[in-house]
Parts: sequence; structure tokens; C-alpha cells
Amino acid sequence: MHREPVLLVVAHGSRDPRHAATVHALVRRVRSLRPGLRVETGFLDFNIPSVQGVLESLAARGVRDVVALPLLLTRAFHAKADIPAVLRDAPPRLRIRQAEVLGPSPLLLSALERRLYEAGLSPADKSSTGVVLASAGSTDPEAIAVIADIAREWRHTGWCAVRPAFASAALPRTEDAVRALRNLGCARVAVAPYVLAPGRLPDRIARGAADADVLADVLGPAPEVARLLLEKYDEARVPALAAVGA
Repeated sequence: MHREPVLLVVAHGSRDPRHAATVHALVRRVRSLRPGLRVETGFLDFNIPSVQGVLESLAARGVRDVVALPLLLTRAFHAKADIPAVLRDAPPRLRIRQAEVLGPSPLLLSALERRLYEAGLSPADKSSTGVVLASAGSTDPEAIAVIADIAREWRHTGWCAVRPAFASAALPRTEDAVRALRNLGCARVAVAPYVLAPGRLPDRIARGAADADVLADVLGPAPEVARLLLEKYDEARVPALAAVGA
């Protein structure tokens, strides 16, 4: 019987201590959902352990197979360049598969709604509430287009309107999207941060939400996010296990 690949959650890292604390809380929830699975966390920058350090430690302990899962919502620069570069420098004895980024996914929409309801809304408020889907932003046009697509899809679930917004690198800003929803006539405006952990850009989203009626929390360790990590792991590990058995 072959041992399951180790799940390595690859997080961005931040100088803000809330970031790592939130990542670790999410990973704890993942472990609780699948107790037999070995789950490790590595950071690209600012925090320890580094991804490289975790990979070297795993290799030294005899691990052969790893699924590296980017803790990212869109396929922007980190998923396309940074993470593959780090994985290429891993110890050669490791067989590593890079899982897909988390978004888009119905589970993320469920997590966004969970956070809005925790912030005071109810399902009965949907038709009268405009929502700003506020992401960190990216210079990657593919990532920006995905956020716009998610906003359109989410609008069809019953909200008064859903508008995308970005904390950096793209427009509109959160405050402009809030104003647009007011002008559209939505009775209530809510801001839903489409981000995984606190930090500089989520704080910018929060400042932009000053004139909104509701500001939801970041996605963080929402149960739906933890389930999604395992979903992406399972999608990536099947070829890995097939390779082991070959």
C-alpha cells in the first residue's frame, strides 16, 4: 500500500502577523477534516518555514511524493512563475505535483456568503443588497478577468448587483464600486473581501468599505475553503499515485 503524497500548502507570506496566523488556522482545519493526511505549510516570503526549507526537510525524512498546493485564488504571477521556480529547486528525490489554484469555485462563493451572513446579512437581504467583490488585484489580465466573471456569476444567485473591485494594480477601487452600487439604487451595500488572509491589501479594502453598510471578514479558515484545499489536493494526487504504482 502506497502512502499518500504529503500536502504542502504554499502561502504567500506577509510582514503582518495576522497572515501567518490565519494560514495556520486554515491548515489546522484541513488536518481536522482528514486526520490521516500529512499537511505541511511553507511560505514564499517573509515567514518561516520557507517552501524550500520544508521540501528539504521532507526529502531528508524519506518522503517521496508531494502535492504543492498554492494558497491562491487566481492564476496570477505567483502561480505561474514564483511557485514553479521554487519547486524546480526542490531536492531531486522528491516527486512534486503543483495543484491548481483555489478559484474560481462554488465553494468560494459559499464561503463569501458565509462571511456576509456572519457580518449581519441574511438570505432575505440578497435582492436588496449590492455586493462589492473586493480582491487584492493583479497586473495579470487573466486574473482580473476571472474576478469579473465571478462577479457576474454571483449576481445570478439573487443579489441586487455584484461589482468587482481591486485593492491594487486594477480599477475600480472598493470605494468607487460602493458608490456605483449606491447610485444603482441598491438599498444596502456590502463589501465581500475575496482574499484569504489579512494584510496590507485587505486593510486597504476595509478602508474603501468605509461607506458600505456591511464589511465581511476575509475568507480565512472558512469550512468551505478547507474543503476546497482537499478537493484540489485530491485532483492533483491521483496522477501522483498512479506514477507511484507504475
